[in-house]
Amino acid sequence: MPARLAKKENRMQTFVNIFLGFFIFESVGAAPITETLIYDSEFYDIPLGELPHPFVYDENEQSDQLETEIGTALPSIIQESYSSAPLTEESDEEASTPKLIDGSSAQGSGVLGPQTQDGLPTCLLCTCLGTTVYCDDHDLDAIPPLPKKTTYFYSRYNRIRKINRNDFANLNNLKRIDLTANFISEIHEDAFWRLPQLEELVLRDNRIRQLPELPPTLTFIDVSKNRLGRKGIRNEAFKDLHELQHLYITDNNLDHIPLPLPESLQALHLQNNNIQEMHEDTFCKMKDFNYVRRALEDIRLDGNPINLSKTPYAYMCLPRLPVGNLI
Repeated sequence: MPARLAKKENRMQTFVNIFLGFFIFESVGAAPITETLIYDSEFYDIPLGELPHPFVYDENEQSDQLETEIGTALPSIIQESYSSAPLTEESDEEASTPKLIDGSSAQGSGVLGPQTQDGLPTCLLCTCLGTTVYCDDHDLDAIPPLPKKTTYFYSRYNRIRKINRNDFANLNNLKRIDLTANFISEIHEDAFWRLPQLEELVLRDNRIRQLPELPPTLTFIDVSKNRLGRKGIRNEAFKDLHELQHLYITDNNLDHIPLPLPESLQALHLQNNNIQEMHEDTFCKMKDFNYVRRALEDIRLDGNPINLSKTPYAYMCLPRLPVGNLI
């Protein structure tokens, strides 16, 4: 009797196992198959539902097919580089060309910039940070050759005596030149005006006797503490500088205010010169009593032998009176 019961239980267990196996197989077969999509970079911005031909990853594919399919996930530009022809001699040469600190081509001059007359690269003799070159207090007697992408150049407290025609040639990104406290007495007429983006020119504390032609892009000029005197500034030197906002010409033994001054001017510092007189139309338009010169708020004439009270109508259009002697 017990043997019959054991056989019966074994049959029931086998039947149950078969039934459960069949049920699980049916459940798995009825489950939806999730497609694995691999997207090319050109479809990154397209919603998933609008993809024209989604890539399907098949688990049954061989490993070599799998590697090919995964390769389609690379951006198209990378795929093209992998499948492109071998590099030519010209491209090999270009790839091996060293770059300057600012990213421009060294053109055979080394990664630290062109060679100076001392035999050192500019960015080793000076300090190059990004597109700014600092050559302060290095006992230089000439402008060093600069990387082509130089934007700001500082060479203060040196012994530079002359600025040549090509010292800043082809520096089309140059915006600021600061040559404070050198021995500069001569500047070539074409040294600055060919610079298309020059905005700030600082030449204070030198020995300059004649200003060269200036580019119309300038917004800031400081030529204080030089030797311009009576003839160092040509007639109408600042007339076409329509962006000029700050003009500092202190301590130069000037005997007149350089006219005309651009309407954009905000600050004019002429202290410690030899200016003795002023006309009533120096700043204002005497024939137009409605004219107001709102931008020019900072005029310094202190330290000049001029009595500002003698020309009261010369300031009628200004927002503030000039600083200077009133007696």
